Amino acid sequence: MKIDVDVDTEALSRRAAPIEIAPEEFRELGYRTVDLVADFLASLPEKPVNPGQGTREIRARLGNRSLPERGAAPRDLLEETARLLFDHSLFNGHPRFWGYITSSAAPIGALADLLASAVNPNVGAWDLSPMASEIEAQAVRWIAELIGYPSSCGGLFVSGGNMANFLGFLAARTAKVPWNVRELGLRNEAARHLRVYVSSETHTWIQKAADQYGLGTKSIRWIPADSERRIDPQALRRQIQEDIDSGDLPFLVVGNAGTVSTGAVDPLPELSAICREHDLWLHVDGAYGAPAAAIPEASEDLKALSEADSVAIDPHKWLYAPLEAGCVLVRNPKVLRDTFSYHPPYYTFDGEAEQAGTNYFEYGPQNSRGFRALKVWLALRQVGREGYERMISDDIRLARTLYELAQSEPELEAFTHSLSITTFRYVPADLRSGSKEVEEYLNELNRTVLAQLQKSGEAYLSNAVIDGRFLLRACIVNFRTTLEDIENLPGLVTRIAKEVDPQIRPAELRAAS
Repeated sequence: MKIDVDVDTEALSRRAAPIEIAPEEFRELGYRTVDLVADFLASLPEKPVNPGQGTREIRARLGNRSLPERGAAPRDLLEETARLLFDHSLFNGHPRFWGYITSSAAPIGALADLLASAVNPNVGAWDLSPMASEIEAQAVRWIAELIGYPSSCGGLFVSGGNMANFLGFLAARTAKVPWNVRELGLRNEAARHLRVYVSSETHTWIQKAADQYGLGTKSIRWIPADSERRIDPQALRRQIQEDIDSGDLPFLVVGNAGTVSTGAVDPLPELSAICREHDLWLHVDGAYGAPAAAIPEASEDLKALSEADSVAIDPHKWLYAPLEAGCVLVRNPKVLRDTFSYHPPYYTFDGEAEQAGTNYFEYGPQNSRGFRALKVWLALRQVGREGYERMISDDIRLARTLYELAQSEPELEAFTHSLSITTFRYVPADLRSGSKEVEEYLNELNRTVLAQLQKSGEAYLSNAVIDGRFLLRACIVNFRTTLEDIENLPGLVTRIAKEVDPQIRPAELRAAS
């Protein structure tokens, strides 16, 4: 469509776009912004983890303005935005943030994102991002080396754990479904139902994958977990055989290297043997726990993720990268190309045959891709293997210390410790747990304690539910956390619980006590 416009050639020849910033002003703004960020990071330990503000207050602070007709000075905008974020955010970089599996972010990652945004490479095709593509390929290899996975694997960076697991799921479907699923879809003459096998503790990404990629959630076989929240291999064997006997088509087993609730690691050597026996794809969800395979004390179960066909890992979890940074590793790189590659006529990124670089649009669902790998690559170079081993080990030791402290406190009940996750709950000294009424009240009490703790800003935990019990959950993926922070937590929980308990305890339980 042709649009007729009057062209002012003189104005275009001296064009000054309102979004441009001259070098000297940009330098001044950059210095000022870095100063603000440095002061913010230094002040974190003295700040509340959570400002405890509700939706109404946050929206009022932001204001309900319409789109501005005219622009404003960048310096004023940056300073105003810094104040909004520094005064009205929950800080996962705070030393006492142990709520979800989001780490304190490495400062070098913030600077890396500035560099990545300044160059703005499109890491979809090598020609559009030659150095960025090579840095991503090297970062993928280094992550594989760190966790003991074959460095000859393929892989790429994605937004996070869901996407990394989705790519493993789709690679499995391509590799193990015996017809051309990319052309024919999931329908076939035999109408065989595809089956996926996961632990009952598996993250909800598997439901999203089965739903979004056409299998339906009923294709998932939820295998029970044992008392340590690990998949039961014998139950898995029985279910696979039953499905084969029924004419279904098993194709994928998912193992966990660090479950969300408790950090449990499935018996990966046994899962690998079962998959080899039945020619199934083994995918390991190591979004959280895979980096712990790097430490010398790693269990044989965790180290066996090296036997998987694919592994998901989130550098923005236990490699301390800023959001977003997920990564998938696939043992055979060809499977990723078989799963995602298309060559429309408007793509001319073939390069010289002997010198062809990696075109990442062939390895995943995105064509245009940001430079996520830079912040991970720089952190790996800054810290090295030794540094990551030390930080991950420290997190695990701190979580273990918390478990031991909970065991020693008369009114705390320790439940689980695995990797860097500890679960526990508060039980008043005058209540004996066990009866239905008491257990229901303990759930309510600990739910209330958690809400009050989060609102207080003194520390931030989340929860787990194990065998119907509502538990407080601390996940330490935080290089800023110290032993003093951990030692203060039991007293903080107990203090809040003693304030809350008299206010909410039912009369009949007061009388019983």
